[in-house]
Amino acid sequence: MTDSDSPTTFNMTSDPVRRPALAGRLTGSLARRMIAIATLWISLLLLGGGLALDRVLTNAITNNFDSGLEYVLMAMIRSSEIGPDGEVRLVEPLGDQRFLEPYSGLYWQISGGNQEPYRSRSLWERTLDISSNMDDEKIYTHDSSQFPDEKLRVLERTVILPGSPVKWHYQIAQSREALDAQKSVVRRTLFPSLALLGVGLIILAALQTFYGLWPLRHIRRAIAAMRGGDQGRIIAPLPVEVKPMVDELNALLAHNEQQAEEARLHAGNLAHALKTPLTVLMNAAASNDPELATAVRREAATMQRQVDHHLARARAVGRRGAAQARANVFDCVDSVSRAVGRLFPDVRIDSEGDRQLVVRIEKQDLEELLGNLMENAAKYGGGSVFVTVKRDGDMAEIWVEDDGMGVSPADRTRIFDRGVRLDSGKPGTGLGLAIVRDVTEIYGGSIMMDESEDLGGVLVRLRLPAA
Repeated sequence: MTDSDSPTTFNMTSDPVRRPALAGRLTGSLARRMIAIATLWISLLLLGGGLALDRVLTNAITNNFDSGLEYVLMAMIRSSEIGPDGEVRLVEPLGDQRFLEPYSGLYWQISGGNQEPYRSRSLWERTLDISSNMDDEKIYTHDSSQFPDEKLRVLERTVILPGSPVKWHYQIAQSREALDAQKSVVRRTLFPSLALLGVGLIILAALQTFYGLWPLRHIRRAIAAMRGGDQGRIIAPLPVEVKPMVDELNALLAHNEQQAEEARLHAGNLAHALKTPLTVLMNAAASNDPELATAVRREAATMQRQVDHHLARARAVGRRGAAQARANVFDCVDSVSRAVGRLFPDVRIDSEGDRQLVVRIEKQDLEELLGNLMENAAKYGGGSVFVTVKRDGDMAEIWVEDDGMGVSPADRTRIFDRGVRLDSGKPGTGLGLAIVRDVTEIYGGSIMMDESEDLGGVLVRLRLPAA
């Protein structure tokens, strides 16, 4: 193996078209979205909390109101006795003066048997309605609207007094005006307070949102400054939550600058590489050289190889950022072996190793690398090529060996330079191994040349990142 060129370009598979997955776009203002969410959540919490608190407070007020009436009802029962005529009467009058004032809003009544209802003077000519579903000695509480001009809160209980078989029905009633007034005071205080609290919390959420998103305005101004050429990176101090995003943005800018610089370098190298063949052709044409046709074919082949070289580099640079790039090494080895076998039918190509090994490189580029190496081994070897595939840590190693004359240690590094040809007796332009080295390094790998211990010729060690 004495040349660094392989004139055949191996493109076993077409480059698949990559389409980015479609994702829903979130548009609108982040501040408005955050404030709207905070407003909705605060409103729901305060509404639910307000209703629950209103229920608790009004129940407490109602229970306290009922407790006062129950105390009076029990006092009535304790003060009751049966007279000689079998009618119920109160031994001691109830102490509240309102029982003596007509329509005062506080009333009592005892009824049972054939006796006319025994009632407080405050009822005057009116009578309290008796519930029909009372048949035990429990206290029943309910609201009554039997008086058109007065809503009542009524407590009732059925009692059998000693010495009487009659079930006596005790009732105590009071106007709901005071009770409703207390509830109204609670609600007039509670709901405006909660509304004020809600407005305050929403304003706080808005201030927090605008203050929290303020660093994004610094980023926007920094990007505008970069677009205007005032600075090259975002260097303002930023919160820890935003800093990783800014670091990724700065890394992306550095990556784009590196790619742009590589593109300029490749364009310059291509222009320089094409300049000499074009000068040769122009001189041959100007001098009416009889060998002009031969020169055109020779120099056109050189220019074509230069173009292929730089296109391969550009393609590899464009793909190296694709994290999903994967290629099975043995699949590519088999494909290239069949192609090289058709070009060199007298050469035997064998392979062994890890058939499941996958590397992080585009399949087309891996086939390009293997094609150059295996074709050189077939072209300059003695008729036998052996490929070994194995894993070494997080790298994949591909060994390509031949049984040729080998390469001297002094030339094993120089042979990867562009245009270097150790055997000028065979066709080529000295760019094949240069392409292999450049593409390998672009993908984060390495390549080196050594002597094969088994076959005696050249051993090329190709290392690529394993998936």
